[in-house]
Amino acid sequence: MEILVEDDPARVVAERLASASGHVVLTGGSSPRRAYELAQPDWSDSEIWWSDERCVSPVDDLSNYKLVQETLLDRVTPRAVHRMRGELGRDAGADAYEQELSAVDRFDFVLLGLGPDGHVASLFPDEPTLDETERRAIGTEAKLEPFVDRITLTLPALCTARTVVFLVTGGGKANAVRRAFHDQPSRATPGSLVRGEETIVVLDAAAAALL
Repeated sequence: MEILVEDDPARVVAERLASASGHVVLTGGSSPRRAYELAQPDWSDSEIWWSDERCVSPVDDLSNYKLVQETLLDRVTPRAVHRMRGELGRDAGADAYEQELSAVDRFDFVLLGLGPDGHVASLFPDEPTLDETERRAIGTEAKLEPFVDRITLTLPALCTARTVVFLVTGGGKANAVRRAFHDQPSRATPGSLVRGEETIVVLDAAAAALL
């Protein structure tokens, strides 16, 4: 695992996004927004997937798809875009994504954030969803605001990726960063359980303060 503490972590991640290819997983949340705005990738040979999604319409302000569309996809043209259909509900939406994922051996590049509670994608601390070993997409209940059902990739889907990049910023996440990337892996910190073939953690100084 490589940990990078950067003055402008979003720009560093944008550069990595620009060179990503193959099956690329994007995430929602506040941290990656600027990275998407800065990225200028050529994804003509890439397919875009999502780490998780809220069970809302794709035009809802809570939608991770909408965030990525407005900040990135309106400017680039991937070979394919595989949206999680949150509007179907958590179970039907997860089943549809599981079927769509059947054509993919593993992801080439996965971008993730980290919640203040240590959650990653929509895998929350000490939840049964962390025990899933067969499926790559499942439905889950939200354990923090906004309390909207979710669809999420599972640990097996995330941990088989060639490259996993975490982007984490802000002092409010410093404790979670320590637990995820310094302490021993724990179900209490799902981010500590996600490691790819290559794992890169990009932080600002505030997020790295307790390392």
